[in-house]
Amino acid sequence: MKNFFKKEERLCNKRLINALYLSGSSFILYPYKVVFYPTDELDVPVQVLISVPKRRFKRAVDRNLLKRRIREAYRLQKNKLLYPFLGGGHILLSIQYIGNKIENYDLISKKMTALFLKLQDEYSKVHMG
Repeated sequence: MKNFFKKEERLCNKRLINALYLSGSSFILYPYKVVFYPTDELDVPVQVLISVPKRRFKRAVDRNLLKRRIREAYRLQKNKLLYPFLGGGHILLSIQYIGNKIENYDLISKKMTALFLKLQDEYSKVHMG
C-alpha cells in the first residue's frame, strides 16, 4: 500500500470537528495532545486534523515546519500502525502540538509511533470495553 495523504483524509468539515471536540476522548503524549472520536460518516478509515498553536509559535514559518514534520510522520506510519488496528472502523483524529520548541524530525517520528500505540490502547479502553 502506498503512503499517500490525500484531501479525503484531512478533517475540514466544521460539523465533524465540533463533534470531535464535544464528544471525543483525549489523551496527552508529549509533545502531542490527541482527541479521537469513532464515527460511521466517513469514506476513509481516518480523517485527521493537525494543528500547531499560534500562541506558542508566533511565526508562520515555524508553525508550517512543525505541521509538515507531523504530517510526514503520520503519512509514513499510518498504514503500519493505525489502519490494521481499526480494521473496518472509522475515526476522527486531532493531533495538536503542545511542545514549546521546534523538535527535530527523528523525535517527532518516534513520538508518532508511541502516539499510535497509545491511541490503540485508549481506543480499546473507551470504545471496545
